Amino acid sequence: MSTTPDKETPRGDASGFFRYFQHDFVSGLLVFLIALPLCLGISLASGYPPIAGVFTAIIGAVLTTFISNSELTIKGPAAGLIVIAIGCIEDFGGNGMTEGWTDADMMAYRAALAVGVAAAVMQILFGLFRGGILGEFFPISAVHGMLAAIGVIIIIKQIPVALGVSAGGEPLEMAREIPHYIAEANPAIALIGLTSVLIMFLWPVLGKKVSVLKAIPSPVIVLLAAVPLGMAFNLLNDHTYNFAGHEHHLGEKYLVKMPDRMFGMFDDITSPNFSALGQFKAWKWVLMFFIIGSLESLLSAKAVDLLDPWKRKTNMNRDVLAVGCGNLCAAWLGGLPMISEIVRSRANIDNGARTRFADLWHGVFLLACVALIPTMLHRIPLAALAGMLVYTGFRLAHPSEFVHVYRIGKEQLAIFVTTIVAVLATDLLIGVAAGILLKMVIHVANGVPVHSLFKPYLEVQEVDDKTSLILARESAVFSNWIPFRRQIEEIGLVQKRNLIVDVSHTKLVDHSVMAKLEEMERNFEQEGLTFEVRGLDELQPLASDVHAARKRGLAPMRRLTIVANADLQSRLEEEFVKLGSSGFTSMPCTGAGRHEFVDGGEVSPKVRIEVVVPHAVCERILAYVRHDVMASHRVMVCVETVGVMRRDDFEDVEEPAGHGAH
Repeated sequence: MSTTPDKETPRGDASGFFRYFQHDFVSGLLVFLIALPLCLGISLASGYPPIAGVFTAIIGAVLTTFISNSELTIKGPAAGLIVIAIGCIEDFGGNGMTEGWTDADMMAYRAALAVGVAAAVMQILFGLFRGGILGEFFPISAVHGMLAAIGVIIIIKQIPVALGVSAGGEPLEMAREIPHYIAEANPAIALIGLTSVLIMFLWPVLGKKVSVLKAIPSPVIVLLAAVPLGMAFNLLNDHTYNFAGHEHHLGEKYLVKMPDRMFGMFDDITSPNFSALGQFKAWKWVLMFFIIGSLESLLSAKAVDLLDPWKRKTNMNRDVLAVGCGNLCAAWLGGLPMISEIVRSRANIDNGARTRFADLWHGVFLLACVALIPTMLHRIPLAALAGMLVYTGFRLAHPSEFVHVYRIGKEQLAIFVTTIVAVLATDLLIGVAAGILLKMVIHVANGVPVHSLFKPYLEVQEVDDKTSLILARESAVFSNWIPFRRQIEEIGLVQKRNLIVDVSHTKLVDHSVMAKLEEMERNFEQEGLTFEVRGLDELQPLASDVHAARKRGLAPMRRLTIVANADLQSRLEEEFVKLGSSGFTSMPCTGAGRHEFVDGGEVSPKVRIEVVVPHAVCERILAYVRHDVMASHRVMVCVETVGVMRRDDFEDVEEPAGHGAH
């Protein structure tokens, strides 16, 4: 189902509940089918009981629907917080249930719930004191590096689960042990895990070729395949079997642990152990839950706003408050931390949701399913959930992310990779801090004055009664963007004035600010205002991508000089423009070369044609001269690298540019 925007913008109020009931109800049902296995899988990967993720999704759906004004986001547990959750559990003595559910696991679980409550209180205060702008500080490449690292860790941690092997430890240690996990795999469980992984990867491909399949979420297909396989292997009963001369064990420990009766879920409500907050290490995890959870939630909510067919805007402070309230209730009852989740939100939009009540309905379906048919959920193999999470981790750390970051700039790739390596070697906070520190070092190396790293130097001028101009000096970088943004919003969006931002006097505009300026343009457009960025052509892009950082300095170009017979002038000028030159300089001259002296010829009329072009255009012109001109005419060709102040003046043009001088 696809969303076709209504003429009237849907609103999640009382009238919208009834008016858009059909759309929201159907979307809630379809999102529930995706959310159920993911909630169970994320819980288990986090070292929490499987029911904890369902608690979180239900509370997120019911409570945050009435607090946040975000119409299409789905609140619930997310793969991005797995690394923090399992790290917290292990730090308090749990082992993520790799050896079954023990007293140590329960103690660690209750300590993690107390950490969740403290982090939730911080989120609530953050929302009340308008801290939603936090998401504007972190550099994009470091955030993407963090998410990619999380994806790698999820894959590493879930491989042994998908193979039926008990394992634990640090990510890099576990990565080295993967060959050992494969050698020790339980064949029956590995078959379920491998089948699940293949379905997750191949089903979207089949959906593109057969449109009717696209409507069925791949997690549902995984369950339809894995549950019968589990029944065929009789996982409900403990027994052994022989394969290739080795004995292997099968039993309920390879299935999701769920309540054994209707409404038994309420017996699993667990209270936090607040005495854990007396330990210093607890506050490290409080900060990680608070910072990373809030950041992921804000980024997801902003991404959903861009996908919203009606372009409705989420109040980020109110959304953080809603997530904080949801986390407070979830942690108090035994649930995982929640965020505004992008994958389920995207599915919500694709399924035709209109208002926030789609989130509510997905929670109602989760509650009904877990309360009424928990014994059916008990038949889901853990390896199937691990297969889903391997795919989720792959999407977070997709190889295309590396290519995309490289195209934005080599310095962005350095930040991206540094963040990944630091997260894998240490933890999320240190990894992100390493990425941020490297970005600042690169900025200083690119000429940004240290005093302008955190303070923007802005000069405000009135152009006319409807338009203002902000002249930025020194730098416009991620670390000074928050006060810069506030100035833009105050003058433009609050005072309802058109705005011009001139960055021609800055030494650097970084990648993060380039992307955020484009976002501000969309915000102004939605308010019926104009937002113009001037001066970018005075700065040199560090890569070809439109969002690449721009630096003050001379842009390297190629100056190509050709001396040929005068009768070739028009032909060469015309061809050079066709091949991408934005102009040329032609000068008549006379001269003689080695061949004229050898042949005893006279000095003849010549023309000297000079173009300044990018490297690619220069190569095209040289190829033309080599193959089409030098075969029948004698010409002199000279190429040198020069620096120009305005690169855009020399970029390729689509139409021949007539005669002119640089």
